[in-house]
Amino acid sequence: MEIRFKEENGVICIALRGRLDAASADEADRAIRDVLAGDNCSLLFDLSALEYLSSSGVRVFLNTTRDLKQKNGRMVLCALNIFVKEIFEERDFAIADSVSTGLKALS
Repeated sequence: MEIRFKEENGVICIALRGRLDAASADEADRAIRDVLAGDNCSLLFDLSALEYLSSSGVRVFLNTTRDLKQKNGRMVLCALNIFVKEIFEERDFAIADSVSTGLKALS
């Protein structure tokens, strides 16, 4: 699992590459919580390179949603492949087709 962060117009963009599963979920959760320890309240997840998502990986996004609600923050998941998108369509997550659309949604 590779995690990259960048800031764009006040939104923290988090790109995940590889597999978000039991082996990488704790590392991803810690990295995202570190970002949320600051004043950051808008997160965009670029999942275009996420190959696999397990239930442990879904937990990372649920934890992030909970933490953002406490800060009145928002997040959007972008560029999901068909398998990952299926998982999130059944839940109450904001989904955008692309990073640029996701940034517009958070503006």
